[in-house]
Amino acid sequence: MKRIFVPVLALFALPLALSASTYTVELGIVTTPNSFHYKAAKKFKDIVQKDSGGDIVVNIHHSKSVGSETSILQQLQLNALQMGVITAGPIDKFVPSIKAIEFPFIFDSFAKVDKILDGKIGQEILKSFKSANLVGYHFLENGFRNITNSKKPIHSASDVKGLKIRVMNSQLQIDIWKDIGANPTPMPWPIYTQLSQHVIDGQENPLAVIDQYKLYEVQKYLTLTRHVYSALVFVGSKGFYDSLPKKYQELLFKASREASIYERKLNRDKANFFLSDLKKQGMIIDENPDLASFKAKVKPLKSQFNGVAKKYLEEILAQ
Repeated sequence: MKRIFVPVLALFALPLALSASTYTVELGIVTTPNSFHYKAAKKFKDIVQKDSGGDIVVNIHHSKSVGSETSILQQLQLNALQMGVITAGPIDKFVPSIKAIEFPFIFDSFAKVDKILDGKIGQEILKSFKSANLVGYHFLENGFRNITNSKKPIHSASDVKGLKIRVMNSQLQIDIWKDIGANPTPMPWPIYTQLSQHVIDGQENPLAVIDQYKLYEVQKYLTLTRHVYSALVFVGSKGFYDSLPKKYQELLFKASREASIYERKLNRDKANFFLSDLKKQGMIIDENPDLASFKAKVKPLKSQFNGVAKKYLEEILAQ
């Protein structure tokens, strides 16, 4: 009887112990395991599971398996998901203050990016996520965005006129490309099929995305406009965060910060490689476009800013 009874008790006791001490984080991203989004999520997962002694389990859902970035944000609000790595663009519908860092041509170096996003302005923007029932943990990055297309070389803003360009689901991004003269088309990622079928003429993204998604197969021309610095954000469910013991709340912030710094370095260290590879793949690249013509087109957008987004934008421009 002892040989049978003791293992049976242990069998029933084990799930009870696990259920009492384990938290599960379902983390959504729209990109593939080759992406820096995924590498950041994996780093976050490794830190959280190790430092929690296994009390927190992180499951990564990649390749848009849990929906678009907008859908992920909505699920975070409902605590249907607990974490996401999200591009800043779609966030502005939920957290208007983030529009300040999406304004074109306000960052000319990674040093300025880090000064703003890791400093007072960036931290205040992250704190404002709470008003949308979200938690803004830390900024990581896509990098500087550049335009590609399949029709013709783009050197100045006038060359963009009439091109159907895929943009993020963000009103600001739509307005930027309308002002430049394109026909902006909001569309969730990925977009390879739409480009290959010529549903759209072009798109704009950092070099890493263009290379990793093999857009050179369906886009002939690349122009290094670096028009917008594209931040990513570790975003969380406020409901889930509030349910955690303080030590685990602090752990999520710590892990997000370490994973973000790790991802930024990966992205920046590989920038020259991506440019070189895109050249090898046969893209025709304009490395010195007429940026003044682009800047002149988007300058009036500043007048559309109001409230806290305007305040932060003016503070960034003053630095």
